Amino acid sequence: MSDTMTDPTDIDAEAAPEAAGTDAPEAPAPETEPAAGPDTPDAAEEAALWKDRYVRLMAEFENFQKRTRREQAEWTVRAQEELAGRLLSVLDHMEKGLESAVAHDAGAAVVDGFRLVYDELIGVLGRSGLVPIDAEGEPFDPECHEAVSFLPHGEVPAHHVAVQIRRGYRFADRLLRPAQVVVSSGPPEDAGATEDGEGAEDAGDGAEA
Repeated sequence: MSDTMTDPTDIDAEAAPEAAGTDAPEAPAPETEPAAGPDTPDAAEEAALWKDRYVRLMAEFENFQKRTRREQAEWTVRAQEELAGRLLSVLDHMEKGLESAVAHDAGAAVVDGFRLVYDELIGVLGRSGLVPIDAEGEPFDPECHEAVSFLPHGEVPAHHVAVQIRRGYRFADRLLRPAQVVVSSGPPEDAGATEDGEGAEDAGDGAEA
């Protein structure tokens, strides 16, 4: 009889898993947040943020391009201005050579050759922005004229340029070199005295008559 009896511990061990499987409460499933779609507030804010960054970046890039083009144009003008300034002494010597050739009757061929080269050089520099300043006979302007002396002149009014010693030049609306000039201080004083004396003599002759 002892061989057919079942050990109570074995029954409890076999029933325990079944009881655990039927009576134990199920663990709740973890809650998951809803995925952000294209219409959710977070996605709209992020899209607006990226759009604002894009607009700002494009504006900065356009400003950079404009600034770069402006700086390149300024560098080009400054380089041309520097080259033109170095060539002014060449123009001065060519002008003096042309005047000397005319004064000493060097011949039409020599004069025409000087004038041809001079005009060609002036034309090339002029197309780059060089503008000569012709001051003779003009009112004295301290901004573009450099007065080396004041002398009386019977034909040029006071404070006007009587003689231009060296030509001045502008480049791209900037003064490259002022013109050296002699400024008239008006008619000579003895000319006025002579006119007064002649007037007195004419008056005396009329009185005697």
